Amino acid sequence: MKFVIAIIKPFKLEAVREALSEIGVEGMTVSEIKGYGRQKGQTEIYRGAEYSVSFLPKLKLEIAVSDELAPKVTETITATAQSGQIGDGKIFVLDLENALRIRTGESGDEAL
Repeated sequence: MKFVIAIIKPFKLEAVREALSEIGVEGMTVSEIKGYGRQKGQTEIYRGAEYSVSFLPKLKLEIAVSDELAPKVTETITATAQSGQIGDGKIFVLDLENALRIRTGESGDEAL
């Protein structure tokens, strides 16, 4: 099993969710986060005063999938979340040792 963590722009969430549903992803966890990477924040103007925003709003998606589905998940997120602009995000894929469904006691791929 794999644990996919994707950091994306907030306005891309619905498109990514729909695309992942189409390839068989049944669930995900979404968290609102703030961060920066190479873009180092941005400058904004508020009431005529210019100020710097160091941490930009992003969304973190956490998705547990089978080994077979992981490459398709990363391809789908990349294709759907990509705008060609700086700050599109990152995807991290980690090995997932085990998963356990609390309600039924199922474990491994059956718990996903």
